[in-house]
Amino acid sequence: MGKAAYTDTPRHLLCKRIPTPPYGDWNDRHYVDYDEFVATGGYVGLRKALARTPEDVIDEVKKAVVRGRGGAGFPAGVKWTFLPPVPEGKKPGEPGAERYLAVNADESEPGTFKDRLLMEFDPHQLLEGIAICCHACRLNRAYIFIRGEYHLQAERLERALAEAYEKGIFGEKGLQNYDANTGGERFRVDCYVHRGAGAYICGEETALLEAIEGKRGWPRIKPPFPAVQGLFGRPTIINNVETLCHLQLIFNEGAEAFTAQGVESSIGGPPSYGTKLMGMSGHVERPGVYEFELGIPLRKFVEDHCGGMRNGKKFKAAIPGGVSMGILGPDQYDAELDFDIGSKYGVLGLGTACPTVFDEDTDMTAVARNIARFYKHESCGQCTPCREGSGWVYQLMCRITEGDARNRDLDIALEVAESMGTMPGTTICGLADGNNFAMKTLIGKFREEFEAKLQKTFVAATVGVS
Repeated sequence: MGKAAYTDTPRHLLCKRIPTPPYGDWNDRHYVDYDEFVATGGYVGLRKALARTPEDVIDEVKKAVVRGRGGAGFPAGVKWTFLPPVPEGKKPGEPGAERYLAVNADESEPGTFKDRLLMEFDPHQLLEGIAICCHACRLNRAYIFIRGEYHLQAERLERALAEAYEKGIFGEKGLQNYDANTGGERFRVDCYVHRGAGAYICGEETALLEAIEGKRGWPRIKPPFPAVQGLFGRPTIINNVETLCHLQLIFNEGAEAFTAQGVESSIGGPPSYGTKLMGMSGHVERPGVYEFELGIPLRKFVEDHCGGMRNGKKFKAAIPGGVSMGILGPDQYDAELDFDIGSKYGVLGLGTACPTVFDEDTDMTAVARNIARFYKHESCGQCTPCREGSGWVYQLMCRITEGDARNRDLDIALEVAESMGTMPGTTICGLADGNNFAMKTLIGKFREEFEAKLQKTFVAATVGVS
């Protein structure tokens, strides 16, 4: 099962109705309504899933090794098994047996814009995945927590939801009701779109739960974990938009169709199966959202599909999947975009697999300053190391870029970043760890560039004294 190495033969698994380059351009894309979705194979996977027991459905997802597409890469099927059983004698949704699905559609990671594509043009694919998940995990209510700035995407999700209710996907007579033919009881499943208020921290799963409950978006201390005590104190599954969209293929064509794409681990870890939406931005000729098998080398992505580096410049660095992942250096242009990337190339992980590429003219100290400014602004302030440390790092990065730094400021910046974000961390959530990895990899891989700024400061100060 699976493949030994990446081959450049991508199929449309997620975007067969909304072509991504090089298959089509923006003008080919349009909102896919219920009728068009069904005409192109939509909801077939759901009907097949409903003919199986929830346990069988979970086993199929585990067999496909669907790793989370939101950043962490944790296997979805394994996550689903963490739920406690429904209390004996009760149906999901009855008092004391409420169970929820929270869909992370916040997508606030800088440089990431893949889920937006799915929600804007093909929202029924997400709704089918939600229905399959609710059947498998016996969840009676789903909340799609969408980024506050995604106004059009939220409107189209609402439109698709209205169609889904009208056609019997959700509600009292919905398709997702536990199929009586399998010997199970029936229960109602409802789905809602919940708009966020534009906070990066709500991409953290427990802060997302707090926001859905109408509270301030502050991460929760764990344990208890959401699968045991999540939304409104009840068992909750949290999955990313893209993760759920893959369920259609798995139950339409089988887990083998999913594992035929992607790569095995090259370091003895879990495989990186399936395709991935990758939003390319930065100094390339053709930025945009592309769909490839996991494992495509960054160089091949840029040179063969994005038209190469902009204006013929040389590659200098790339953020592999959101600024929290850290940065790839000039000698890591051939890094494979799969879930092994963290261990092999000294970054936090693959993240959202949406690279931001920098050319040879980029000032990496300015990149560090901009990232530090972002984390300072987006820290929720709950934890002192992150609240204070992110501000200190930003001040130090400003001093370095403005030519007002002392020789020891670079080491102080690293010390502060590592003190507040050394995994498993000194804070409740991973925001501080993301800040740490961004600073640590930038300074570590481009230290000479940072030191050159300090040298200019030292020379200027010496001349001023004399």
